[in-house]
Amino acid sequence: MPYRFLIFIFFLLATGCLTAQAINPVIHADVPDLSIIRVGDAYYMSSTTMHLSPGLPIMKSTDLINWKLVSYAYDRLAENDAMNLANGQSTYGRGSWASCLNYQEGVYYASTFSATTGKTHVYTTRDIENGPWQEMNFAPAYHDHTIFFDDDGKVYMIYGAGKLQLLEMKPDLSGIKPDGINRVLIENASAPAGDDIMLGAEGSQLYKINGKYYLFNITWPRGGMRTVIIHRADKIDGPWEGRVGLQDKGVAQGGLVQAPDGRWFSYLFRDNGGVGRIPYLVPVEWIDGWPVLGSNGEVPMTLSLPASTGLAPGIVASDEFKRKKNSRPLPLVWQWNHNPVPENWSLTEKKGYLRLTTGRVDTSYVMARNTLTQRTFGPVSSGITKLKLTGMKDGDFAGLSLLQKNYGMVGIKVTDGQHYLVMVRAENDVAVEKERVLLTRKKVYLKASCDFRDRADTARFYYSLNGRDWTAIGTELSLPYTLPHFMGYRFGLFNYATSNVGGYVDFDYFRISGDL
Repeated sequence: MPYRFLIFIFFLLATGCLTAQAINPVIHADVPDLSIIRVGDAYYMSSTTMHLSPGLPIMKSTDLINWKLVSYAYDRLAENDAMNLANGQSTYGRGSWASCLNYQEGVYYASTFSATTGKTHVYTTRDIENGPWQEMNFAPAYHDHTIFFDDDGKVYMIYGAGKLQLLEMKPDLSGIKPDGINRVLIENASAPAGDDIMLGAEGSQLYKINGKYYLFNITWPRGGMRTVIIHRADKIDGPWEGRVGLQDKGVAQGGLVQAPDGRWFSYLFRDNGGVGRIPYLVPVEWIDGWPVLGSNGEVPMTLSLPASTGLAPGIVASDEFKRKKNSRPLPLVWQWNHNPVPENWSLTEKKGYLRLTTGRVDTSYVMARNTLTQRTFGPVSSGITKLKLTGMKDGDFAGLSLLQKNYGMVGIKVTDGQHYLVMVRAENDVAVEKERVLLTRKKVYLKASCDFRDRADTARFYYSLNGRDWTAIGTELSLPYTLPHFMGYRFGLFNYATSNVGGYVDFDYFRISGDL
């Protein structure tokens, strides 16, 4: 590039004539099933984290691009064997699914449904960032529902897949109104996308704009891609007319939000392999009373919005495990795999360290309790941790993992009093040890690196004795997105016992980066 042209570019940047733009995907991490609202100048968004605790995350942004976690609607979805990884049960891929976020007369509502509990859960608060949240629940679990407050004071729910149902709710949202509307809303909501459908229209989100009702859904024509379907009507009970709203790159499922300056956008997600389902922002124009998504029917890769400052510390973050007085015990980026056992983890037993103590004997990593996780992210990401091993007992296995159905891990196993570095990979639901190295020290550094570029979806594990020089261990790990777990890969810190309980390991830190 000619020197004089570079000087010109630098001049434009310095004078503000040329500014950085936001790019899609807005968040290159697993943040699916988006529900978004704006209250004043702040946007709030909820998402799905299924079998993790705490759950139903709430994120905040002031520009639609840079998001940070501010709350969870619940600490523990339920106390049952599946959520507690007890008696051989688990709830991978279930837990709580697509949520719906609302704001009405000073109250925030976050609702979800759960195959694990068989119920619909409604959480309310007057302070969405600080809580507390109150819960109401009722049976059954209404699939992919949206809750809508109409102008006349009535409250409705739309739910289902393919055939969509309309219900009237009690004014306090504690259940379905016994004598209220209960009818089929749209017999075949997938019809605008064709006759051969492999995923019936679901993920309902309803809006009322300029006196008309607009219903957003996702469907999937066989042999095609995920598709946005939009229906509109003059009355909530129809008749409804529908059309394809967007069919590009498989970006779908979400709804509408209006910026303070009057612009409209649609927040959607895209299946993106092992990193998960990642959010895209699509500009919206109104033509003949219809919201028209994208630019000439396509999802733009750049947006006229402020550039992203990166995922950390809003969605993922490093943690030195040092806590100031009155600070949160665990930053919101962390979630436990299923419900944790509070007495078996601590940040105070050894100050500046996360201590994980075994409380029972387990037969596999995916059934072990108290694995602490946070998202991987793309296009590439790495997690590094340092462990002190003096408290481990014979049969213990502790380290760093990448959690999904086809998981992998690098860690320390204690066998006959000897400590071994091992790399393990799940193959056909069986944990297979790929390499073992004798370890003669009581501290070790571990690293997991993920490559999601161009759907490579691969990872490697490493260890170090000094924190600088890294040695690969084991084999490459493939990172496929699988439905049994139904989420993107997550970094995990773990410790579980296979023969003796009460052993512990101390994690000095967890550091995350956008490098391999």
